Amino acid sequence: MPSYIEPLFRPPSEARSLIFQITVGCSQNQCRFCGMYKGKNFQIRPVQEILTEILEIPLNHRLRIDRVFLADGDALVYPFDDLCIILDAMAVTFPGLTRIASYASPNSLITKSAGQLAILRMKRLKIIYFGLESGDDTTLLAVNKGFESKRMAELAQVARDAGMKMSVTAILGLAGRGRSLQHARATAEWVNRVNPEYFSLLTMFHRHNADFISTIKQCTRRELMLEAREMLQHLHPAKTILRSNHVSNFLNLAGSYPKDRERLIADVDLALKHATVRPGFLDEVPSYQEEYY
Repeated sequence: MPSYIEPLFRPPSEARSLIFQITVGCSQNQCRFCGMYKGKNFQIRPVQEILTEILEIPLNHRLRIDRVFLADGDALVYPFDDLCIILDAMAVTFPGLTRIASYASPNSLITKSAGQLAILRMKRLKIIYFGLESGDDTTLLAVNKGFESKRMAELAQVARDAGMKMSVTAILGLAGRGRSLQHARATAEWVNRVNPEYFSLLTMFHRHNADFISTIKQCTRRELMLEAREMLQHLHPAKTILRSNHVSNFLNLAGSYPKDRERLIADVDLALKHATVRPGFLDEVPSYQEEYY
């Protein structure tokens, strides 16, 4: 059976997936806002270890497995030839397998050519989860993302051209009060350019990132909602499913662009209106944090 070095993270939509931890930590473990893998040293697990774990899945369970998620933070960085061996072994072992997914940082996308991504797509690696965080270069520099927005758009487009679906995430409140609306507009413009199949919003929260948070003036709930509204107003992708269903979000949004654009904006306006019945609520900074990990 698969063995994990905790903590182990996966996107909400991969709840039904069998997880294989082919890398440990994140090869780009430098982002100041992110505390997911600060307690891990990045390593690529030997291919033979992964093949052994695949074969250890009981025979009576193999037919039930239709989705696999590759962990940790940017498993796409795994060396191409060995990654192909792993994907081929999964296809043989799990005959009902329809989809393999992975986190993918910009740092991992630069390790794969367009042709290699196309081959991985043919081997059922169909969707990658990409942390944009912001389309605003000033904000990206402040969080030490390591890539400018234009370069990330170029890398994302290569994956899209290879036939991979993309689920992109951005973080409300990442820029603090000072660049809240600029962050919102630039992020929307990035999404308009790339047109990912999925676009998800998180909200800035505490998790091993106190040093970074101390450098910004955190947004209140009102400011976060206005930031979200600004983003929604400037979004004009050809076809994108939008969600804000992460545990850090106090405002849940769900809809598709362009069909639900006006309704999503109205949802924010209605939430702002309803929140006024709770004195002080909108002027508070959200207190959600994760302490264990």
